[in-house]
Amino acid sequence: MHADPIMTVGMHAVLSGNPGLRVSTQLGQPEAQSVARVLITDYDAGIALARQPAGKSAVAGPPPGVLVVTQFDKEWEVRLAMDAGVSGYLLQSCAPDELSHAVGLLARGQRYLSESMTRSVADSLTREALTGRETDVLELLAQGCCNKSIARKLGIGVGTVKTHVKGVMSKLDATARTHAVVVATQRGLIRPGGGASAGA
Repeated sequence: MHADPIMTVGMHAVLSGNPGLRVSTQLGQPEAQSVARVLITDYDAGIALARQPAGKSAVAGPPPGVLVVTQFDKEWEVRLAMDAGVSGYLLQSCAPDELSHAVGLLARGQRYLSESMTRSVADSLTREALTGRETDVLELLAQGCCNKSIARKLGIGVGTVKTHVKGVMSKLDATARTHAVVVATQRGLIRPGGGASAGA
């Protein structure tokens, strides 16, 4: 059940028209979870459901697949959800046919990633991740700090800061410090205005 009631109603309307599907919005009822093959929910609830240990169900078999339908489109958000055990990830802007297709795949035990997110996530898997210290430096770059200020705030030498800045720019394929901040914001590594996001 999605946190947004309008989304819940809309998805119910789309899926109810599919022959062979029994659709319910009563996720809170234990019997609904015990027989469900797919649970459709929002981002936060989806991650929480996927991380739950498999409980004792009245029906033997694999746990239901969790399909997240969300507006979150940053690659780290998608990867966090998939790493948590979410089986499917769709953007709220998807077409009704894509929703039906994703539900069908999850019901058969397969996984699904929104067509619009597949390339972004695939690209991110080939990139070298930032280290924790590089992320710290990137956050301070986003706040407009100079190398001396970053060194002072992190308790490291200016030369070390320069090394980290060089690493950040190389890994983000950025041509300048401001470009690195723009790229990191677009990828969801930091929030606009500075500050790391949960997945950085």
